[in-house]
Amino acid sequence: MSLKPLRDEQVRDSMPGRSVSGKSAPLSREARATTPGWLWIPASMALLLCAGPVAALLLNVPWTSLPELLGSGAARTALGLSLATSLCSTLICVLLGLPLAVLFSKLQGPWIQLMRGVLLIPLVLSPVVSGIALLYFWGRQGIAGKLLGAAGVDVGYSPAAVVIVQVFVSLPFFVVASLNSLSAVDKDIEMAAATSGAGPTAILRHITLPLALPGIVAGALLAFARSLGEYGATITFAGSIEGRTRTLPLQIELSLNSNQPQAALGICLMLIALYLLVLLLARLGTGRLLPR
Repeated sequence: MSLKPLRDEQVRDSMPGRSVSGKSAPLSREARATTPGWLWIPASMALLLCAGPVAALLLNVPWTSLPELLGSGAARTALGLSLATSLCSTLICVLLGLPLAVLFSKLQGPWIQLMRGVLLIPLVLSPVVSGIALLYFWGRQGIAGKLLGAAGVDVGYSPAAVVIVQVFVSLPFFVVASLNSLSAVDKDIEMAAATSGAGPTAILRHITLPLALPGIVAGALLAFARSLGEYGATITFAGSIEGRTRTLPLQIELSLNSNQPQAALGICLMLIALYLLVLLLARLGTGRLLPR
């Protein structure tokens, strides 16, 4: 049976933060009445701590020589490798993380809580510890590395190693963002579809995923941004080889160590521009996916 009429009638009213009429409820008067004014002081300090260093970096960027710095072969190679590996790792995060997020949103119990805890481990590990852990698992003498080596596959010091690192550090971000959106889906809509004869796969495809799509897209963009900026675990596990494992953050480190601060600033600006683009896409993408 087709679930589209059921979904079209109930999707709008089920979205978190939206009123029954589909319009956002006015909260400005309530916010003014319940928000202490003194909160602006620590809030401004927090923004200054975040924006101040970025502003200082932008003030020191050599704008006149920027085209030459960004047009160098090393910078272009690092950019291409960063984009390719980040896109690949994001795709893997979606393919592996979305089923995990769906299970987390549906199931409860001690084993599910344990699985959630395991998933969040990369969030609290230091980059160096993450790199060493990956080395002992995926390296030539590691648990998975020995099996791959017996099959003639070596992931060490290759773009595949970069992708493995990025998936390791980015997967929790995608799952957490998707889980928040999946958990907000109205269970009554899903049960209505089930009582109408729809199977679990049909409900997931036509009800659950469309309703949670904004959060899933935001999670994918968040995973991409995290992959793009990965440094510590990459240099520990994959090394820094031009054209193979030297991504933009590693190219920045090499430029600083080579006494080329202007080149490092130029690449920093490139990364900031990519991050802003990701934020813009997240804003536009989730905004268009929300029902009007």
